[in-house]
Amino acid sequence: MSTVNYADRDPALRPLLDRVLSADDRVRVEPLLDELGALAGGELDRQAALADANPPQHVPYAPDGARIDEIACHPAHDRVASIAYERFGLAAMSHRPGVLGWPAKVPHTVKYALSYLYVQSEFGMACPLSMTDSAARVLRLFDPERYAAEIAALSSTDPGRRATGAMFMTEKQGGTDVGLTETVATDRGSHWTLTGGKWFASNPGADVILTLARVPGQGEGTRGLGMFLVPRLRPDGTRNSVRIDRLKDKLGSRSIASGEVTLDEAYATPVGRLTDGFRQMAEMLNVSRLSNAMRATALMRRAVRESVDHTRVRQVFGKPLFDQPLMRATLLPMILDTEAALHLVVEAAARLTAADEGDRSAQALVRVLTPLAKYTLCKRARTVTGEAMEIRGGNGYIEDWVNPRLVRDAHLGSIWEGSSNVIALDVLRCMRRQNAHATLAGTYGDRPATRDRWELLRKKGDALLQLPSEVQEMSIGRYAGELTRAVMETLLHDQADHEVRTTGDGRALLVARTYSATLDDPDPAALPRPALDHFAALADGGPVPLARLQEDDRV
Repeated sequence: MSTVNYADRDPALRPLLDRVLSADDRVRVEPLLDELGALAGGELDRQAALADANPPQHVPYAPDGARIDEIACHPAHDRVASIAYERFGLAAMSHRPGVLGWPAKVPHTVKYALSYLYVQSEFGMACPLSMTDSAARVLRLFDPERYAAEIAALSSTDPGRRATGAMFMTEKQGGTDVGLTETVATDRGSHWTLTGGKWFASNPGADVILTLARVPGQGEGTRGLGMFLVPRLRPDGTRNSVRIDRLKDKLGSRSIASGEVTLDEAYATPVGRLTDGFRQMAEMLNVSRLSNAMRATALMRRAVRESVDHTRVRQVFGKPLFDQPLMRATLLPMILDTEAALHLVVEAAARLTAADEGDRSAQALVRVLTPLAKYTLCKRARTVTGEAMEIRGGNGYIEDWVNPRLVRDAHLGSIWEGSSNVIALDVLRCMRRQNAHATLAGTYGDRPATRDRWELLRKKGDALLQLPSEVQEMSIGRYAGELTRAVMETLLHDQADHEVRTTGDGRALLVARTYSATLDDPDPAALPRPALDHFAALADGGPVPLARLQEDDRV
């Protein structure tokens, strides 16, 4: 059976990595792109479909009646997990040197680029992967000595030693309002116990669970919350008192388990200072939100590729759909937004690497880039995957094809780790506290191609902050989208400048100019002529002569 290499079919990925990675890292990542791209287009895709069709099952009791609360998984689930955790170390590479041969920790840019290829076939596993990665990060940042063994297990690629992580945050009465958490922590001297219920608990069979609980005497709301580590097994090897009440029957992300969990005086130990619980969870959430944006981008790329391939072979009224003007007008924004999204995710990853190295300006940028990416890209993924389903027609609605799974999974991104409104309000919080819109304009607003847009957005943000608070909240969603698109536009022009200078190819310039043109006027009748003339290069990659672009002032 022939397979498609998803790295080879991506017109933007390798050129982008050429620009953002060091020469040594670019050499190191190339064989991994080739291997994972082939797996994603072949075995991983087949196993992911099996795992989605055969979701995990809850086994509450052993044959003798003992409570065991195990999760039984299809072999396909275990195979897609082994590719992620063991072969490619996607949960390990940010925490120790040596993963995949890197002399130091793998840069976040590499991690997200590889994860982006992986998720194009297997979305669900990215949830426990992200939580495992984030759990190791939080423990490293806030309590590395006490939890050295747990960090080592979470960052292991050895199938006999590796552990998975989970984040139990949501409670039935609280939802997004974590300050309403009712789970109570009790100090037992050598350890604590937690009692309460968690309403959405993905990867409920995890080895290492991080959760919030109310510390008596510490206060109300979020300030009263401490972070605790709840192990699957107590130190004596017995099963901890974490009862899985039932698994969720989910619309998507079916390959991994999510459940409702009761903590019945569960053994727990504090993470760092108990007064820092909410801040620690926010750190975990922020990284998970960037992962959500990456996953949305991967779903868009898969949907676009499926649509391009379908329209090339589907004949309607005597010629392929791909050559029909209305279909090109439909595909073009999908192609542009997908490519722009990849640039934003990689940019945020690069800034996260710098932030982790102590760069204060990068820390400020990551703080706002992450919610912007999560807000805009997850919403756009729902539209792009839905459009791709319609492009395939009736077959797109049939489970024999990947489109239904892409649509189901895309809707989760706008809910997981904060719904769109919650994320937009987080952007507003960044603006109020850190003048984040001015930080963005100061970082990205000096390029000639986008300078005017950034000046307008800076003034618009200043004006927004002068409005009554309820009007600010009503307006922030639209403004957050405008900020995100301006960042992506700037990044596309940065890539265009790089490719024109280093390769002499005009494809990236065509992408950037067409993206700018669609922001200025989304009317399909106003599409730049060169975008239609070189549509195959936009869809599949390939050279675009610079001379052709320079001759046509309609771009």
